[in-house]
Amino acid sequence: MAMVHAWRAARVTPLGELHAPPRMTAVLLRLSVQVVLVWSLWRGLYAQTGTTAGLDRDQAVTYAVLAVLASRLRELDQYTGRDTVLQHMHFGTIVYWYLRPLPPQRYYALRALGEQLYGLAWALGGYAVCLAVGAVEPPRSAAVAGVFLLSMLLGQWVLYYVMLVLDQLCFFTLRNNAAMLILLFAQNLLAGVYAPLWFFPDWFITMSAFLPFQATLSVPLSLYVGRIPLSDAALQIAVQAAWVVALALFTRWVWRRAAQRVISQGG
Repeated sequence: MAMVHAWRAARVTPLGELHAPPRMTAVLLRLSVQVVLVWSLWRGLYAQTGTTAGLDRDQAVTYAVLAVLASRLRELDQYTGRDTVLQHMHFGTIVYWYLRPLPPQRYYALRALGEQLYGLAWALGGYAVCLAVGAVEPPRSAAVAGVFLLSMLLGQWVLYYVMLVLDQLCFFTLRNNAAMLILLFAQNLLAGVYAPLWFFPDWFITMSAFLPFQATLSVPLSLYVGRIPLSDAALQIAVQAAWVVALALFTRWVWRRAAQRVISQGG
């Protein structure tokens, strides 16, 4: 019975897209356009230069394209299905999370796992196409590939907790739509989604080193393209693992506090 509940929770958001073919077509079109535009942009930026911020053209293009593909891992539309924490708090339906057989924290984790596995299928498909057409470079060695996969796994784990913290914020504020948008933008910026962190000023890079965001995406992609050498991989992976532990303990504490504040605007 527990496995049945887990399976149902994990497929909640993916089913919303799988049962709507037009949405899947839109996702495919948007992802294709993003990859083409990002590929063209970075090739254009490197048209008159060789190496910038420690990255040559092929490294920068590979990083940018992989960042677009990786963003698909947690890009499923929960808002259309009215299944975001923000919406549940606003309409008062968050109470049902506490009436189900699954505890809310487990339901949230299983749903996120289902989203990431579904997004992984899209990302792997896009990666295979990009690799075949030469839009991205393959890993430079088997060791780089292995370290990248481990780092990417830890990065997605960190990202899960970062997104969980943002959602848990909804339990303690009434109107935070603008705050959520700002925080999501900051997360993407500091994670290196929009551009590699190596292009930012030194003070920005130093500041981001004390935050968990770069551990979500910048570190694994930098390992993939060779901007972070294999000799430094152990330290970077250790930092990622430390963020996983720290955020896991923090969010567990917040879940207990949130259970005492199940009040909602409009409910």
